[in-house]
Amino acid sequence: QVQLVESGGGSVEAGGSVVLSCAASGHTGGGYCLGWFRQAPGKDREGVAAIDQDGDTSYVKSVKGRFTISQDSAKNTLYLQMNNLKPEDAGVYYCAAELETAGVVICPPSHYEFKYRGQGTQVRVSS
Repeated sequence: QVQLVESGGGSVEAGGSVVLSCAASGHTGGGYCLGWFRQAPGKDREGVAAIDQDGDTSYVKSVKGRFTISQDSAKNTLYLQMNNLKPEDAGVYYCAAELETAGVVICPPSHYEFKYRGQGTQVRVSS
C-alpha cells in the first residue's frame, strides 16, 4: 500500500511561485510513476505532470515551461515547482502514484487516473 502526503499549498498572487511536496511511503521496489493532478470547483480533473523511476517527465501543455516536476529518491519525496502562476492554475493539487504491473508501468496513466493519491493541497491564485 502506497501512502502519499502533500504539503506546500497556499495563496499566491498571479505571477508568483509555489512549491508542492509529496512524501511517499510504502513502495517496496520496481518501476513506478509519480504525478500531480488538480481539480478546481466545477471542473474536471486535470493532469499536470508526471515522472517515472528513470526521471523521464511529462507535462500537460498548459503548464509546460512554468511547472517543473522532480523527485528526491533518497527522501522518497516528489516536488512540483510552479512558477508564473495564473488564476486558472488554482485548485486542489493531488499527488498520485502508479506501480508497475507485470513489469510494465505507463507514465502517466490514461487520464492521469493513478491507483494511489494523497489527500490534496489547496492552491489559490489571485489576479
